[in-house]
Formats: sequence, C-alpha cells, structure tokens
Amino acid sequence: MSTKTHKAGFVNIIGCPNVGKSTLMNAMVGERLSIITSKAQTTRHRIMGIVSSDDYQVVFSDTPGIIKPLYKLQEKMMQFVISAFVDADLFLLIVDVFEDIQLEESYLAKLQKTDTPILLLINKIDITPQEKLEEKLIQWREKLPKAEIMAVSALEKFNIDKVMSRIIEMLPPGEAFYSKDEFTDKPERFFVTEIIREKILLNYKKEIPYSVEAIVNIFKEEEKIIRIQADIMVERDSQKGIIIGDKGSALKRVGTQARKDMETFFKKQIFLELFVKVDKDWRNNERRLKNFGY
Repeated sequence: MSTKTHKAGFVNIIGCPNVGKSTLMNAMVGERLSIITSKAQTTRHRIMGIVSSDDYQVVFSDTPGIIKPLYKLQEKMMQFVISAFVDADLFLLIVDVFEDIQLEESYLAKLQKTDTPILLLINKIDITPQEKLEEKLIQWREKLPKAEIMAVSALEKFNIDKVMSRIIEMLPPGEAFYSKDEFTDKPERFFVTEIIREKILLNYKKEIPYSVEAIVNIFKEEEKIIRIQADIMVERDSQKGIIIGDKGSALKRVGTQARKDMETFFKKQIFLELFVKVDKDWRNNERRLKNFGY
C-alpha cells in the first residue's frame, strides 16, 4: 500500500504596488482577505491566507508593495516585506506586463541571491499583446534567470489553477502549520478595519486615504447581529471635515458600503457606528503605529 507525503509551506507574494498581488491572493485562497483598489499602497500589513487539503497546506502571505519609505508607517510596511524573505519556502513575484515598474534594487538583489524557488507571474495576460508579453519574458529572464515564469490574469483567474498546481508540486514535505478549518491568521477586528480603509480608498482622493487608519473599539457578536464601533483616525482637522462631508454625507456613504461588505464577509447582520478623530502625525509616531498593529 502506497502512502502520500504531506506537503506544507509558506508562499510569500511580493511585488511593486499596483501589480495585482491582492487580487491574486484572494483568487488563490477563495476568500476576500486582501482589500483591492486601483491606488498604490493599498496593502499595509502582511496578511496570510491558508489553503488546506488532506495532502497539503499552502500558507499564502500578501505583503505591502515594495517602495522606498518616506515616513515611519512606510518603514513598518517594508519590515513586513523583509519578514517575508526570512520564512519563505517559495516566492510568488508578481509583475505587471504594462507597468514599467523597477523592483527596488536591494530587493531584486535578494531575489537574485536566494536559493528559495521563485515563481514569477506576469499579470494581465488577458489584455496583453503577444509582442509585449515576449518583451517582458526576455526582460525578466535576464534579471532572474533561476525563476520559473508563468503568465496569468489574476482578475479573470486565467491560469490560476495551473499556478496552484505548480505551487503544490514545489512545496517541501512537511506537516500543516494551522488547523484545516483556518483560512487566515488575522482576527475578525482586523478585517473590519481593512474593509473601512478600502471604502476610504475608493471614496476619497489625493492624500486623504494615506493619512487614514481605522481602529475597532467595540466588536460584540450576538446570535443574529454583530455590533461594531470604530474610529477613523486622520492627521489634521481639515481631513476630518473632508471624511465627514456635508452634513455627514460622505461618512454615511463609507459606513453604508462598509456595512454591506462586512455582512457578506461575516454572514451576519451588522450594526456599524463610525466616528472620525484627529491623531496628529500618527504615521510618524512609533507608539501609535504599534497600537495600530505595525
């Protein structure tokens, strides 16, 4: 009688901003764990998504897009990226076929030197001319000759099954890190704050979304309803006025959109109460950043 070898490993998803990392993560896990917008720096934390079967466990890790940090918040974000280089059994490097984004040199050098396998995914194949794809293939084969390259569309889920099959093949033998019924390492309150941030990213322009953080003060789950009270933190009084809007209209819109997504995520009725508070220069305050989970 033959026995199967169980496989398990950390698959760390890295890349520049706006290359579709979060869309890919959600497609792989089958759950909407990472928020998705067209704006850069949408992902601020390292978010894990877990896929398990009787034969394997894949722990996907979506990290912030690689940037040169300008303030302490961004420094903390890049620490999540650095941690992804420490425990990876496999790197998924996502690149955009249209954006001529250069991966920051120090991170590219890490990938060039690593012995960890790299699966390089060229995204947006569904809208890519063949000559453009071939051009990108040549570029990345020169930069990372050891990487295995596949073309995908994270949005349309094109080739996602093939990528998943290849990931499982490349996993090392090992026992599961998490129980079979877990699909993320993050607590419920984390997803509340992420959904609120996503709605702010979608509804406000310029610097406003990047000056905002959310914190949950009350999360009370009852049989048929979850009661949530959260604060939206901004850096200046003028930003508070913009978030609230005329007679509270803008804040009400954010709250309504967030509540609907939370009801889908938690599969329960949600009562959501939002307040806007000023916390001057929180993005450069070590203590405040720690309170926000950075």
